[in-house]
Amino acid sequence: MTEMLLKYFREQQKQVETERIYNTQCPYCSMQCKMQLVEQTNVKRKTYKTIGRDNPTSQGRLCIKGMNAHQHPLHKDRIQYPLLKVNGEFVKISWREALDYIKEHVTEIQEKNGADALGVYGSASITNEEAYLLGKFARVALKTKYIDYNGRLCMSAAASAASKTFGMDRGFTNSLQEIPFTECIMLAGTNIAECQPTIMPYFEKAKENGAFIIAIDPRETGTTKIADLHLKLKPGSDAALANGILKVIIEENYLDERFLQERVNGFEEVMQYVASLEFSVIEEITGVPLEKMYQAARMFGQRETGMIFTARGVEQQTDGSAAVQNFLNILLSVGKIGKPRCGYGAITGQGNGQGAREHGQKADQLPGYRSIENHEHRMYIADVWNIEEKDLPRKGVSAYEMIEKIHDGEIKGLFLVCSNPTVSNPNANFVKKAFEKLEFLVVADMFESETAKLANLILPASSYLEDEGTMTNVEGRVTLREASFPRRGEIKHDWEILCEIAKVLGKEEYFSFSSAEEIFNELRIASKGGIADYSGITYERLRAEKGILWPCRSLTDKGTERLFETRFAHSDGKAMMVPVSNQAIVPKAKITKKYPLYLTTGRVVSHYLTGVQTRKSASLSARNFESFMEIHPSTAKKYEISNQELVQIESSYGRIVVRSKFSEGIRPDTVFVPFHWADSQNVNNLVSEKLDPACKMPGFKVSAVNISPSVKRSSY
Repeated sequence: MTEMLLKYFREQQKQVETERIYNTQCPYCSMQCKMQLVEQTNVKRKTYKTIGRDNPTSQGRLCIKGMNAHQHPLHKDRIQYPLLKVNGEFVKISWREALDYIKEHVTEIQEKNGADALGVYGSASITNEEAYLLGKFARVALKTKYIDYNGRLCMSAAASAASKTFGMDRGFTNSLQEIPFTECIMLAGTNIAECQPTIMPYFEKAKENGAFIIAIDPRETGTTKIADLHLKLKPGSDAALANGILKVIIEENYLDERFLQERVNGFEEVMQYVASLEFSVIEEITGVPLEKMYQAARMFGQRETGMIFTARGVEQQTDGSAAVQNFLNILLSVGKIGKPRCGYGAITGQGNGQGAREHGQKADQLPGYRSIENHEHRMYIADVWNIEEKDLPRKGVSAYEMIEKIHDGEIKGLFLVCSNPTVSNPNANFVKKAFEKLEFLVVADMFESETAKLANLILPASSYLEDEGTMTNVEGRVTLREASFPRRGEIKHDWEILCEIAKVLGKEEYFSFSSAEEIFNELRIASKGGIADYSGITYERLRAEKGILWPCRSLTDKGTERLFETRFAHSDGKAMMVPVSNQAIVPKAKITKKYPLYLTTGRVVSHYLTGVQTRKSASLSARNFESFMEIHPSTAKKYEISNQELVQIESSYGRIVVRSKFSEGIRPDTVFVPFHWADSQNVNNLVSEKLDPACKMPGFKVSAVNISPSVKRSSY
C-alpha cells in the first residue's frame, strides 16, 4: 500500500510543470501568521495550497482559516473593475469615469453643505500604510473631521482602559514568549481556541509548566477546557466580578505594598470603595459563588508571576472600558506588571487591530497615537504634512455616532474602505436605513458585501496576496507583509485608490506616493516622538529581523519587548488605579418577563468578522454554513424547543431566525449566537445602540431576548 501511494505521488509530481511560491501572511486574526501560497501548474490546471512559515509570533503554525485564506481572493465573485450603480444595477465603468464621478459629487456636496458633509469609515484589516493614509486623506484631501473605523467596535475599550491606567496602549505589555513561563493566567472574556487558535500553544505550554489558568466566560468553550477554574458569570457582570476578586486580594493582603507606594496612584480610593462592597451583592450580580472568587484571588495573589488577558467578552459592553480598568486594578494591586512573566494582554480581534488604531483612523487621533486636540501634536503633524495647523480638522465622532449623523442628514457622503458596517454595527436595522439615506457612497472592497450593495460606486481593492505593507500584530510586533501575487483586471491597492482620488481633488502634492514603502517612510516621521514610535523601523530591518516590537525610536533600537519596567507612560511615571462601580453608567439590558434570557455573541473558528471573506471559501463555509443559537437543554425544554430546530429570537430592536444547538456548557439563563451572518441571521439586529461613554464601544455582549420555535406546531 505504501509503495502504491509513493508511486501515485511521484506521478503527480511529474505532472507539475511549474511551481511558484508567494510569501505573505494571513489576512485574518491579530496573530498575523506568516505563510506561503504555493501555486502549481500542470497540464490540466492550477492548484494552490498554503503552508506556514517560521516567525517569532506563530512559529510556523496555521489554523483552518489561514490554510484556506487563498480561496477568497481567487473566488469568481471577486470585483475586478469599478462598478457604478445605474438604475439600481451595477455596471462596469473605467477608472477615469469613476474618478470623475467622485470629483463631481465630492465637489457638489462640499460646496453645498461644507467639508464635514463627507465622512470616511476605515478598517482594522488594512495595512499601517493605508490606515495612515486614510487619516491623512480625510483631513487633508477632504478636510473633514468625520473619520472613524470598525476597530471602534473591537479594541476601543481595551485601548481606552490601558491609556487611562498605564498612559499608553499597546496590545501586550510583554512578548508572547513570556506566557509559557508565567505561574497564573487569567483569561477574561476571551475564546482564543476559536478566535486566535495559533496562540493557544503558548497557554497550553504554560499549563504543562504548572500554570494555574482561570477562565471567565458565561459559556464553556475550547478555551475554558484548558482552565483549572472556570468562573461562569452572568453576561455583563465582569466589572463586579473583578471587584469581588480585588476585595479578596485586599482583605487577605496579597498586595504588593512597595509597588503600590512607589509606582501607582489611586490605590487608597480603590481600597476604600471596594471595602464598601458586600460579597453577597457581588455574588447576586455575577452568579459566581464566593468560594470561586476566593480561589481565583488566592491563586493570582499567591503565585510569584501572573498575567491577565482580556478580549471582547469583557470589552464589548457599555462599561467595557471600566471593566478592563478593574482587571488592570487587580494586576497593579499585586504588582504583576513590568516584570518578567508578569503583564497584560488585550487579545486583538482584527488582523491590524493594533496598528490601525495608532496612526490616525480614530476620530480623536493623529499618527503615532497623538491627540488631535493637543496643540503641540497638531503642530507636529501639520509640519510633517506641510499644511497649516489651523487647516487640520478637530475631533470628530465614533463610528456609530457617524452613522447617527448620516441618519440625521448631517453626513451626506461617505468613503468606506474594507468594512461592512450595515452588518457589524449594533441596531443593524437602523444602520441599514441610515446608509440608504446617503446621497453618495463609495466603497473600496473585494466583494459586494451587504453594505457595498447600497453603494453608488464600488472600487475594486486588492487582497492580502497582492497588497504589500506593514501590519502590527497582537503583541505590538510590526511585521512586513510581502505580497507579489499578480492582480487581475483593474484591481488597485487601497493606497493607490486614495492617491488617485486625492489627485483629481487637486491634492496630488500631498499624496504623490509610488509605493507602500514610501508611505511607511512618511509614517515613520509622523510617528517619531509619539507614543507609538515607529521611526526606527524600516522595511529592510523588518525583512532581516522578522518583526519589531514598538516603540522603536532609532535605527539601532532593537524595539521594546517588555513595557513599564521602570516607569509607566503617564507624566509622573506612575500607573493610575480608579474605583470601578459594579453598575455601568449606561444601563445594560435587564432580563424581564417579556425578554427573559440574556443573549451574548461571539465567533466560530471557521469564520471572520461579518463573513464576507470566509463565506467565499468553500472549505470554511462548509464547516459553518449557517448561524445558530447555543442553548442549554433545560432552557430549550422550558421553551419547547428541539435540538437543530429553527428558532426565532427577538429583542426590543428586532428579530432573527437561526437553528438551535444544545449545549450543557452554557448558563441556563443565556443564549449565544455568532455574528458572522447577515440579513435574517444577523444577530446585531437584536443589539442596542447604547455606547460606553468612555470609548463609544457598543454593548454587543449583553442583550435581553425572548425565544420561540420559528414554526408553530399543530397537534392532531
